[in-house]
Amino acid sequence: MADLSGEARRVAEAGAVVLDAKGLRALAHPVRVRLIGLLRKHGPSTATRLAERLGVNSATASYHLRRLGAAGFVEEDEERGNSRERWWRSVYHATWFDDPDLAEREPDAALSYLRSVAAFYTLCAQRALEDFPAMPRPWREVLEMSGWPMRLTPAEAASLRSELREVIDRYRHDTPAAADAPAQAERVSVIMHVLPELDTPAAPSGRPAP
Repeated sequence: MADLSGEARRVAEAGAVVLDAKGLRALAHPVRVRLIGLLRKHGPSTATRLAERLGVNSATASYHLRRLGAAGFVEEDEERGNSRERWWRSVYHATWFDDPDLAEREPDAALSYLRSVAAFYTLCAQRALEDFPAMPRPWREVLEMSGWPMRLTPAEAASLRSELREVIDRYRHDTPAAADAPAQAERVSVIMHVLPELDTPAAPSGRPAP
């Protein structure tokens, strides 16, 4: 979920869309989240090719692409398509969702969307690990999978999230503006989780937590 303090700038720079109720409901499905991810990563494609990557049939991919098209997330690439084959492309380069009021109004859609995003991120991690043995050593050395348990107030957690975003924003994002990136630059996914664990008991006063 995005920190909206910089929303206007990020939307302008990244060609992003901030989810409203209609968009949230449209993306509340894991296949649609993965379709969007594939189109953003690999560029325009057909339902058949996307279906092969997802391991579903082309009819399923076509159905979900049409639903995404109706919601304004994808559109037909008329320069590539023909009478036999329809090509699709992503309209936006990023999606932002950080509206507590919307999450309360659409709790089922919000939870389904977040579950779909979590599943997508898990798949990204699994694929990176599958590729790990074949990665050049410099890339193997920068792969990071770490966790830091912390004990924060909501305000401190919000500040931490904002500071981490400021660090990320200092680096080159994978958008059309990155066309002038150095030749050795590759796509890198930085996935950040701030996960409240409200069922964890507090450490006794004066004693460190185990």
